[in-house]
Amino acid sequence: MAKFMAAGVKSAAMNRLLLLASSLALALAVPAAQAWSRQGHELVGELAERQLSPAAQAQVRELLADEATPTLAGVATWADEIRAEKTPLGVLSRRWHYVNIPGKDCDYAPARDCPDGECVIGAINAQRAVLADASQPRQKRIEALKFLVHFVGDAHQPMHAGHPHDRGGNDFQLNYRGKGSPQGEGTNLHGVWDYWLLRSANLDNAAYAERLAAMPPLPADPVPAVGNPAQAWTLESCRLIQSESIYPPRRRITDAYLDQHRPLAEQRIRLAASRLAGLLEDALVP
Repeated sequence: MAKFMAAGVKSAAMNRLLLLASSLALALAVPAAQAWSRQGHELVGELAERQLSPAAQAQVRELLADEATPTLAGVATWADEIRAEKTPLGVLSRRWHYVNIPGKDCDYAPARDCPDGECVIGAINAQRAVLADASQPRQKRIEALKFLVHFVGDAHQPMHAGHPHDRGGNDFQLNYRGKGSPQGEGTNLHGVWDYWLLRSANLDNAAYAERLAAMPPLPADPVPAVGNPAQAWTLESCRLIQSESIYPPRRRITDAYLDQHRPLAEQRIRLAASRLAGLLEDALVP
């Protein structure tokens, strides 16, 4: 009997270890794969392209003519794909997807938080300059366009302007239990904002784009188009982390959290699209 009980205890302990390992793997898998999820980035690209003037659309079509899907939505996840494949450019651009700002006041210090322009703010400014310079090699301008579609989306995801102590919510572990995962699933706060908020709407890209496009127009943009709008957009994301109570009080969330915060995520997608369209107009149309 004692031998049987010992074996049972050992088996139970092993099962707990396997469950923990599975939860940790899930927690790490989602945010590492995409930012805003593939759907989120493609929505930014789709909505932005709808807002371009015919002249800007023509420039986009010319630059993306050789792409498998020659649209802004079609190239919106390229920056994540090259990073995941560990290409030289993907490795070089790893830090360009985010900025981590210590403290709760979003007190951005470029030398500390974005040394040598190695953050999403510096990346947007650098790639915008390349795209706007017609003397640059065509391939460089194509890459710049694809980077901008992605990084403007990243800048509007609050956790991509999060805090270094938990790596923008990547280390804030959560258990999600809801319609999307009735048995419970390990994730983290960054993954919830990258993935679960939009996925839980249960809409494909076409339906989601139509839903967002049909919403009432956004208020006048408070961020001026001059100066350093990329910095203003990103710090706007950072400040939302506190003002919108994005961190849940417990380490377990349900569909109520997703329903509460999804409207903000959708607003950020719409703002990213509008601002991306403005940025591309400025860079591509003399």
